[in-house]
Amino acid sequence: MQIIADNIQITNPVIARALGKMDPLPVQDLAKKCEAAGADIIDINPGPLTRDGEEKMTFLVETVQHVCGLRLSLDTSNPSAMAAGLKACREKPVINGFSLEPAKLEKILPLATEFDCDIIGFLLYPNGMVPGNAEKRLNLAVQLFEAFNEKCIEPQRLIIDPVLVPLMWEDGSRQAMELLTVIRMLPDLVGFPVRTIVGLSNLTSGKGPKEKKLFLEEVYLPMLASAGLDMVLMNIFNQNTLSVAKACESIIRQGIFSWEDVP
Repeated sequence: MQIIADNIQITNPVIARALGKMDPLPVQDLAKKCEAAGADIIDINPGPLTRDGEEKMTFLVETVQHVCGLRLSLDTSNPSAMAAGLKACREKPVINGFSLEPAKLEKILPLATEFDCDIIGFLLYPNGMVPGNAEKRLNLAVQLFEAFNEKCIEPQRLIIDPVLVPLMWEDGSRQAMELLTVIRMLPDLVGFPVRTIVGLSNLTSGKGPKEKKLFLEEVYLPMLASAGLDMVLMNIFNQNTLSVAKACESIIRQGIFSWEDVP
């Protein structure tokens, strides 16, 4: 299970200030810490980038790459900014991501072919609404896969995000369990071992004690791993959750077990 650090995002005041001033040092400091903490990939999420999008995304990519050799995942709804960031990447990046929303099908999805990279597809309706159960999510997965075929993109580039919703939602607990069913069934549904990803912090979005939020993430992550999750987007500095992720990997991966691999 690959771990993607979601710490470089516009909701982080340090990143917001650094991006506003085009100051590389705070961004580089955080990127180095993410790599040292054990991230496999670093997600860069500067938001929609409605002003100077290409310049800002290029700045972030080049700034992180100056001090860090990890692959990058780029997250913005601005197609031109996304393309600029992809162009600046030295290693093959991940596009995060697209959905059945017409604008994203038209402007974001083709970038996977243009830049020869993987892309995350969200199981959302074209209007951005979240499906209510496993069956509806799986129907959307078929539509997402068909969109791939129509664009003649190799299916192996697809990474599916079934969209984890907060437990605070009225049906949040039920949806968390439905998500596990989706992850288990996806490979058989599409006919190949499609990869899956989940944004773990979505589970505990909203008000609540921080300690209990982190505990629930630590509990739910092994359930995701058991269902077959391939990638997790998470706060890399939540040390207990990170240890759980690495312990799960030592059990579910193929190969000879070694105690040295257990954190």
